[in-house]
Amino acid sequence: MDCLFCKIVAGEVPARKLYEDDQVIAFHDIGPQAPVHFLVIPKKHIRTLNDLGEADTALAGHILVTAQRLAKEQGCDDGFRVVMNCNELGGQTVYHIHMHVLGQRQLAWPPG
Repeated sequence: MDCLFCKIVAGEVPARKLYEDDQVIAFHDIGPQAPVHFLVIPKKHIRTLNDLGEADTALAGHILVTAQRLAKEQGCDDGFRVVMNCNELGGQTVYHIHMHVLGQRQLAWPPG
C-alpha cells in the first residue's frame, strides 16, 4: 500500500485525529495554513474527485456534513473554507480524495 492516507486509515501512520466513524476520518493538517486546518478523508480509497462514482453519492454527502459539523465544533462559526483539489493542475499532492477545512482567519480569494 503506497497511499499515505490509506496508511493513516489502517493505523500504520499516526495522525492527530479529530473524528472517526465507519466511513471517514478527520485529522489535523501537518502543515496548517490557518489556525484551524484539518482534512476529512473517506476510508475507501478513491484516487481523485474524477473517480468518484454514483455509488459514492452518500459517502460524498457524509464527507461534507462531517466537515461542516467539525468546523462548527472547532469554533469556525464566523466562516470557513472547504477545498478539494483534483489532479496535479488542481494542486492535488496525495492521490486519495480529501477535503481541507480551514478557518479562524480571513481567507483571500482567489487563493494563492
